[in-house]
Amino acid sequence: MNTRPPRQPRRALHGVILLDKPLGLSSNDALQKVRRLMRAEKAGHTGTLDPLATGLLPLCFGAATKFSQVSLDADKCYRATLKLGQTTTTGDGEGQILQERPVQVDDAAIARACTAMTGEIDQVPPMHSALKHEGRALYEYAREGIEIERPSRRITIHAIDIVGWQGDSLTVDVRCSKGTYIRTLAESIGEHLGCGAHLQGLRRTASGGTTLDGAVTLEALQAMTEAERDTHLQAADVLLSDWPAVVLDESEAGRFLTGLRRRVKLDDAPQVRVYGPNPSAANGQLPRVLLGSAHIKAGELIPTRLLSPAEVQGLLTPVL
Repeated sequence: MNTRPPRQPRRALHGVILLDKPLGLSSNDALQKVRRLMRAEKAGHTGTLDPLATGLLPLCFGAATKFSQVSLDADKCYRATLKLGQTTTTGDGEGQILQERPVQVDDAAIARACTAMTGEIDQVPPMHSALKHEGRALYEYAREGIEIERPSRRITIHAIDIVGWQGDSLTVDVRCSKGTYIRTLAESIGEHLGCGAHLQGLRRTASGGTTLDGAVTLEALQAMTEAERDTHLQAADVLLSDWPAVVLDESEAGRFLTGLRRRVKLDDAPQVRVYGPNPSAANGQLPRVLLGSAHIKAGELIPTRLLSPAEVQGLLTPVL
């Protein structure tokens, strides 16, 4: 006799959960675990966070998945701990030690090394990364001892703030553009110091306008009731929170949702979030609802990513 409990039906959820990803779990594994807990029909994450890293991983459900690319393209913030004096085959503590050198540094040397790595720099993606080559991740080739030639990429390190260092351990906060490999940055800082280094620990603290404030751990979600989990589902526009907001009246909102450009008396902007009135506001709901994203050029509001009428309604529907 089959004693397995019946499978719970999926729900049409719309919103974002800010997950504090645990160590050792891939981004997709974390997404699937939370998706099962939420019983969500449609879900996606906002870019890969290495299994050896912890921290912020925004998870999108329903209509919010249309804006996952926004978080993927956004600047990121990390707290990184470097082990000075050792280089490894993987650039982190998982690999074999390649070289050991004495650590003879001071505050000034560390400051110079961090300054040298700030700004626009070229990075060669590490072999131990999820970057694809002919359909396979680079780390798969690395495990087979195969080295693939990788072109360098131009990335931007906006700031490196020294949190502290003692002996052979250096902790820094990094604010950087998308596509930055912090393990490669750690190796570069180590080479600039003359002692070498590898990444010992990594935690993502921010992505675009979202931070660890309000983030929830997987362990906490697993211990909650479904109703308690639902309270952690944030509005879809949390991913756009650092963009200017444009509010349209009812007639303009309807035209915008059909993809038509609208005339606005607003300055040019590369990206804005667009809202329309909520017809159910009299029932105590929010007075406006997200319609999509756009950019403004020469007095025209030009749609970039639109929600469907059903998705707009889904944002207004309470979680059941």
